[in-house]
Amino acid sequence: MLAYKIDVLETLKEAGYNTTRLRKEKLLNESAIQYIREGKPVGAKALDNICMLLDMQPGNIIKYVENTNIENGVIKKK
Repeated sequence: MLAYKIDVLETLKEAGYNTTRLRKEKLLNESAIQYIREGKPVGAKALDNICMLLDMQPGNIIKYVENTNIENGVIKKK
């Protein structure tokens, strides 16, 4: 299962992209924002935009893990 390594919305917020700005400037659509909140993987276009906004590679944002290591879509820290 794909899971987020980081809190995507919080990281975007720290970079100056709150959810209002993301919607208004059409950087991420509402369904992508909701998927991120729920810990669900987003599509390739949304992931591409997130990578561009945060200047990160997809591997810095998501990772494949077994279901037992995930809580609310985020990898549990050991």
